[in-house]
Amino acid sequence: MADDLLYEKNSAIATITLNRPEARNALSLDMREGLFQSLIDAEGDESIRCVIVRGAGEHFQAGGDVKSFNEFVKLSPKEREQTFERRIHGLHPTIFAMQRMPKPIIASVRGGAAGFGLSLMMACDMVIASEDAFVTLAYIGIGTTPDGSGTYTLPRIVGLKKAMEIAMLGDRIKAAEAKDLGLINFVVPTGELEAETAKLAKRLANGPTVALGRTKQLLNASLNNSLETQLSLEAQGFAFCAASNDWAEGVQAFKEKRKPEYKGN
Repeated sequence: MADDLLYEKNSAIATITLNRPEARNALSLDMREGLFQSLIDAEGDESIRCVIVRGAGEHFQAGGDVKSFNEFVKLSPKEREQTFERRIHGLHPTIFAMQRMPKPIIASVRGGAAGFGLSLMMACDMVIASEDAFVTLAYIGIGTTPDGSGTYTLPRIVGLKKAMEIAMLGDRIKAAEAKDLGLINFVVPTGELEAETAKLAKRLANGPTVALGRTKQLLNASLNNSLETQLSLEAQGFAFCAASNDWAEGVQAFKEKRKPEYKGN
């Protein structure tokens, strides 16, 4: 794994750390490739039941490495267009991997989540943030449009008019307001972020992984499906879960009035 990204396993929890703190974890090619590979590794590892994505140092992720963009200014407009379309398409497998992952993904956010950092945060299933965190879509500040699925997730979370405001003005939004908007699930004291993230991850990792994965798929699909299609998928999802050992354990635990001990299969 490249130094720009760290991957660590601790019991049933995988932690992916964006590791360029001196650059506010701005996206590098090595980081992009490492992030995708880490997600593939976590997806294929049956012992992993929850994934945490976080940034090293004082910030979550500051988006693209804008300083490096200066080398492309000298290119012709057509060359710039081709270069960045190719580069941004390179991010798409990562976003698809996150949505496909049949396990919950938590973004643990301190400091700034800007540009692609906000897109990446929104692509996670849940977000826990320190009280001093902030988010900004930021792209408008360098005269371009969002990427990394930001224009897909943002209006689905905050509504179209608010998404227009966030994307077109590029203002910073503090953690408390971001929580009110639905961008963040939990805001915790800054010094408690790591402990509270671990607590949330452990709770999810101890849950019925098959049901959590299917619930994630159902919710992601619901925004683009008809009622008829969604009802059919719900029936399939319930039946799939009923064939799992965790379902049998859940039913037995309910009967015996005890806490279920899920194994994730």
